[in-house]
Amino acid sequence: MLDRALQERILARLGLKAAPERTLAGLTTLYGAWCQHVPFDNIRKLIHLRRGDAGPLPGTDAVDFYENWLRHGTGGTCWSGHTALHALLGSLGFDVVRGVGTMLVAPDIPPNHATVFVELDGTRYIVDASMLHGEPMAIDQPDAGVAHGAWGVRVHRAPTGHALIHWRPIHMAEGLDCRIDTVGVSADVFAASHEGTRGWSPFNFSLYSRVNRGDRVIGAAFGQWFGFDAAGGVTQRPLGTDERVRVLVEQLGISEEMARAVPPDLPLPPPPKPG
Repeated sequence: MLDRALQERILARLGLKAAPERTLAGLTTLYGAWCQHVPFDNIRKLIHLRRGDAGPLPGTDAVDFYENWLRHGTGGTCWSGHTALHALLGSLGFDVVRGVGTMLVAPDIPPNHATVFVELDGTRYIVDASMLHGEPMAIDQPDAGVAHGAWGVRVHRAPTGHALIHWRPIHMAEGLDCRIDTVGVSADVFAASHEGTRGWSPFNFSLYSRVNRGDRVIGAAFGQWFGFDAAGGVTQRPLGTDERVRVLVEQLGISEEMARAVPPDLPLPPPPKPG
């Protein structure tokens, strides 16, 4: 749980004058603000790994996540971002549970994604800190989706009955499915899964970031700068090393201190073979 003083600092940074009511309207306001102010990024993780720091990965603890976001504007990847969002929602009195899914970048891969759900009046809503879909989505409804050109998502069903969320990662305009595997896991599962990414993850080698700004999505991935607009259009251009600090500071709101500490990109190696 987060103490009252930290809650108030977080809400102020999100642009909220008071704690939201524990209603769908309140959740919508809070999550919409999160999507506009808290990036999905691997900035602190890259710095941590490149330094060879043996301590816990950044954001494994929610207070650590928020203190760095408040100071530097940094977010985190899925395990840390959802640890933080779960802690905030729980501290504000929402009925929130952790979940695990799989970004289906390849067939037959193990679960690799954290998320969170909020239960309101018998309906389960997903509020994902990585997909940043702008508003809570009633995951169990057959016609679930968010209609928006930049960050819209839609739900369909796998033959197994699992919910599949089709969304657009910042570097994949064609979209990708995320399968929801488990609803209701412990904080220990999140922490262990986060630590399990230390050896290899697609976010361990080069800058990756994403955030909603106004009616657009902006971000960087694999040496490119991307934008999705409200009409569904995509812009892409190379992001040079000299430009990267300026873009992180001026467009993503990262502190100059942290932006300058981001190490150079490395090529993405293949994942290790199982066994």
